[in-house]
Amino acid sequence: MIGDLRRLIEQVSRDKGIDKDLLLNTVMEAVRSAAKKRYGAKQDNIEVGFSEDTGEIEVFQFKEVVDEVIDSDRQITLPEARQLDPECDLGDSLGIKLDAGSFGRIAAQSAKQVIIQGMRDAERDIVFEDYKDRKGEIINGIVQRQDKSGIIVNLGRTEALLPITEQVPRELYRQGDRIRAYVVDVKRQTKGPQIILSRVDENFLIMLFEAEVPEIQEGIVKIMAVAREPGSRSKIAVASRDADVDPVGACVGMKGSRVQNIVQELRGEKIDIIPWNPDPAKFVTQALAPAEVSRIIIDEDSQNMEIIVPDDQLFLAIGKRGQNVRLAAKLTGWKIDVKSESKYSKSMKEGYLSLLKIPGVGEMTASALYEAGFTSAKEVAEANLAELMQVPGINEKKATQILGAAQTLMKASEDNPETTGVEEIGNLETGSNDVVQDADQV
Repeated sequence: MIGDLRRLIEQVSRDKGIDKDLLLNTVMEAVRSAAKKRYGAKQDNIEVGFSEDTGEIEVFQFKEVVDEVIDSDRQITLPEARQLDPECDLGDSLGIKLDAGSFGRIAAQSAKQVIIQGMRDAERDIVFEDYKDRKGEIINGIVQRQDKSGIIVNLGRTEALLPITEQVPRELYRQGDRIRAYVVDVKRQTKGPQIILSRVDENFLIMLFEAEVPEIQEGIVKIMAVAREPGSRSKIAVASRDADVDPVGACVGMKGSRVQNIVQELRGEKIDIIPWNPDPAKFVTQALAPAEVSRIIIDEDSQNMEIIVPDDQLFLAIGKRGQNVRLAAKLTGWKIDVKSESKYSKSMKEGYLSLLKIPGVGEMTASALYEAGFTSAKEVAEANLAELMQVPGINEKKATQILGAAQTLMKASEDNPETTGVEEIGNLETGSNDVVQDADQV
């Protein structure tokens, strides 16, 4: 049917990068489809093979040798069969070679379509196999066009999509621009593999550092945590397995060369590199840099930290629109509430005074409650007897009286707060498990 098919398949295989056996199977399937068009779609006695000797596709229709023919498409008489094969006998299945040229124009067109579709499917499968294992890598491409779904990136053999949601705000690209992005996902679809890219993923930042810092590639320096607001600012915590290697210095590079290359790739995004510390208080203090921290109050049960900073450091600790404290909280995994020293002192004073307003509580008892972690009347009202009995000098009877008096006071405060003079103490919610640390200890 096709002269020198082997040479043709080898050439297409080289040009398209498609496996030769896959191409041959596609061609044979196309021929089988054409044969069924010619001899009937329900024909299941037609077989297609490839002759290694002639390099051609051969089509055979198998018929049963019988005495009397009832179905000419499936049966043949013994005399006719012996003209083709003198050694055949009744009941044998005889393969009759068909003339592929007799398939006709429509059948040939059908075969052509099957071959084209088969080659497309084969190419898509190859592209998918090439890229499915590249998920989690950084890839380079050229901006081909933009549409409502995002930026279409030409990767050479295929295209990728950088969705609008995965683009950094205010980053602009024109057709023909080179672009570098992180492969988020590779999906198999009917139209071909869909490669999803991202420039906002935190892993993109991690991969950039891995590519730029040899110590990270070698496993000496490890990235422990990342917090990122794409296009604006990022924080990255690093640790070293070698005491002689400074993890921050390794990431910054000589005269800041390494980190500047990454900042340039991210088009000016600021990057804070901080040393990771297993001590949460020390880690949070580092994460809030460059702000100075005076004191930290830790509530391990609720994973809360109250950070006290000098008044002139408050804006620096919080950052523009709360960005610094927000990134620090994300980086460390702790809820962080930043207060100035003046506000904290005022809160403490108001809390102590509220304890004195509890009927039956004098200065000694108020001091004992305060030192035990009960910093306001509200906290006492929300406690239980067992917690109050742990305070030195308070027995069960006295604990019952204090608890009842505090609850009555708080109820009166809710009904008419102006007459009680009890004020809530902001967001300060410490308990008996709280730990207070000075900045010097941190």
